[in-house]
Amino acid sequence: MEPLAGITVLDFGQVYNGPYCGFLLAQAGATVIKIESPKGETLRGHGGKTAASYPFALLNTNKRSLSINIKQGSGQELVRALATKVDVISENFAPGTMAKYGIGAETLTQLNPQLIYASSTGYGNAEGPYRDFLGMDITLQAISGVMSITGEEDGPPLKSAAAFADFIAGTHLYSGILTALYRRRSTGLGGIVDISMQDCVFPTLATAIGTYYVAGKQMPRAGNRHPGKTLAPYNTYVASDGYIAIICVREGHFRRLCKAMDRPELAEDSRYHDFPSRCLNMAALDAEITRWTACRTRAELLNLTQAHGVICAPVNDLSEVVQDPHMLARGTLKSTEHTILGEIAQMQTPLRISDHTPPALTPPPELGADTATVLTEYLGLTAAQLTALVAEGAIVIPQAER
Repeated sequence: MEPLAGITVLDFGQVYNGPYCGFLLAQAGATVIKIESPKGETLRGHGGKTAASYPFALLNTNKRSLSINIKQGSGQELVRALATKVDVISENFAPGTMAKYGIGAETLTQLNPQLIYASSTGYGNAEGPYRDFLGMDITLQAISGVMSITGEEDGPPLKSAAAFADFIAGTHLYSGILTALYRRRSTGLGGIVDISMQDCVFPTLATAIGTYYVAGKQMPRAGNRHPGKTLAPYNTYVASDGYIAIICVREGHFRRLCKAMDRPELAEDSRYHDFPSRCLNMAALDAEITRWTACRTRAELLNLTQAHGVICAPVNDLSEVVQDPHMLARGTLKSTEHTILGEIAQMQTPLRISDHTPPALTPPPELGADTATVLTEYLGLTAAQLTALVAEGAIVIPQAER
């Protein structure tokens, strides 16, 4: 039996944050009904062969699509009616968006006291000076301090190219929903889950902020080196066919690296014999390591370091990532056929539980593909009522489904 079998979710998620939460819920066995405007959610709305095609497919498998115009009175009535039939409503609109249309958290949880209403916004729904600021991944990386510590020492602040603020918030949204579901088992009551992207990013700065408190000031950006420059080696190094990352967090790691390099004497060198010494002589140590790595391939370096118990990994490019042999062996990546992009690497849930196999991946639904079925199944609407709602512009039903 699926872990979340019997749980029904209305997923109003847009772009990455909310849809990733919905993806995790669907992969755990919940029935996830994706609620979209008549134009489709933001990523779907781009249409054609664009950079949005892949993330939309990635995040919206195993969901049903219900197209409702929440700006229209009849559409709002449908949402209120559905809120009495489901367990969870999840959204990542700007604060107040749903309330503006009469379908906010307070209204819907009053209609259904068992409902869990979960939202993820840039800065949370509680009062505070940033509450109404619009937030996206880059702005959260900026205001949270992430960009201030990212980049080279003599360069400008940089963002992570990976949209980690969006996805870490989606993960927290998922965990908040599960926490509320667990509480509901004993109280019988749902509740309102309020996830702030800024809150979620803060703990990722643990090392940098620790260094700030120790030094009494923010240290210069460190590029690929340790943000506090208190670990060495800790860097990426040139290989003959790219780059490789190496980190030594214990004295034994460094001694094993010296043996892998066939340079055991480096461990006895006064410049490198302990962490403080290595950090004082970081540039010289990195040069020694680079002389070793530069004449070897990433595969050779990986084999040598793994054989000696050194923490190391190649810097893979995207063509290697989508064909990663370990993720394929784990079943995390699966090759699927996309109607626009052709063959793509699709992802199963990263959450693994013993004796549970995640459901097989399905293509993302066409816009409104399940509108008629869902409204008939949950609200008992007749064909005539559906036709009237289509005429009012409250819902979208594909021509083939009418």
